[in-house]
Amino acid sequence: MAASQLDIGYVRSLFPAFHHPDWAEWIHLENAGGSYVPRHVIDLLTQFYTATKVQPYGRGGPSEAAGDAMDRAISLLPATLNAQAGEVHIGPSTSQNTYVLANALRAGMIEGDEVIVTNQDHEANIGSWRRLAETGLTVKEWSVDPETGLLDVDDLETLLNARTRLVCVTHASNLAGTINPVRQIADLVHTAGGLLVVDGVSWAPHAAVDVVDLDCDIYLYSTYKTYGPHLGLCYTRPEVLDQLAHQGHYFNATKPTTRLTPAGPDHAAIAAAAGIVDYYEDLADHHRIDDPDVDLVGRIAKVFDLVADHEERLMRELLGFLATKPIRLIGVPDADRSLRAPTIAFTSERATPAEVATTLADVGIGIGHGDFYARRLVDAMGIENEVIRISAVHYNTVDEIDRTIEVLDKTL
Repeated sequence: MAASQLDIGYVRSLFPAFHHPDWAEWIHLENAGGSYVPRHVIDLLTQFYTATKVQPYGRGGPSEAAGDAMDRAISLLPATLNAQAGEVHIGPSTSQNTYVLANALRAGMIEGDEVIVTNQDHEANIGSWRRLAETGLTVKEWSVDPETGLLDVDDLETLLNARTRLVCVTHASNLAGTINPVRQIADLVHTAGGLLVVDGVSWAPHAAVDVVDLDCDIYLYSTYKTYGPHLGLCYTRPEVLDQLAHQGHYFNATKPTTRLTPAGPDHAAIAAAAGIVDYYEDLADHHRIDDPDVDLVGRIAKVFDLVADHEERLMRELLGFLATKPIRLIGVPDADRSLRAPTIAFTSERATPAEVATTLADVGIGIGHGDFYARRLVDAMGIENEVIRISAVHYNTVDEIDRTIEVLDKTL
């Protein structure tokens, strides 16, 4: 019988960082900026560098082994999106992938076509698209509510028209943390004849992404925030990929996974990224998610059901505490896992973000302060420069949240 809750002790046993002689007691609550990695990823990276760090895809020996290691990751990673082989492109980062996409999409547009972006997103999913205005396209902004930092789908409807070619939106903002209704947005965009690009960087660490259910055309996330090396994954619907101008070497034009890859990313990192899926599989085995009728995509989804339950508890503790303090929260104040991720950003009337982060760091708790490349959102809400960000993932514990609250109680 499958486990009913996440075994947090087992989870943490798989992350060497929690056993490091210098940092074992450090509380890492800036996971939205980058997560720790499990031993599965580390072991594959070590194996690649110690045994196969040569040009891959040669005949025999370490060269062939290197290619096999990379191919394994390429074959496994689509399951994290419920995508198929050939639909996922691996680039050096989501920011770089978005830049390449903008160039690829521009070739199929004409002057006067319209692109809609939000001011809620990370700049990676705003800046590249906004630059298209310099090429004759019309760029419109879907703006947040300046009080909450949230988007209203009704506002999007007023922006859509027959000239709309592209809408770009985040699945969950890296500051607001609140889940945007991607499927509802996709239906509206497709009815208008446009394409939907979704930035999933801040959501993918917390849920099993299903691009089929979301019905999006392009979906991006970063593996260094989902317990892996620094890479960016980009899903593209096959019929959309066929419309994009080829961005790679001309002799690779017929290969789907190279069409949006002008230069190959780190070979070792690609091989190591298979460890992300190995980690999810390890959790599935440990929690007895072993129904023979459930495939890899389904097993990952069931693992994330356990993850979401645990993260909701962490959110409930922290948001409940913050509700008693003179702070301004970005996004919804509800800890319901169907509404938001455990990425919680706020400002305080009593202390600056830098003061709060320093106070916590002095006692071994790491959080973030800044605009986190969401400067347009900070500006839209009338916030001066910075917010405090506390971002948990499933390997964080209730005790870590309680210890953080104890310090915050004296600071806020």
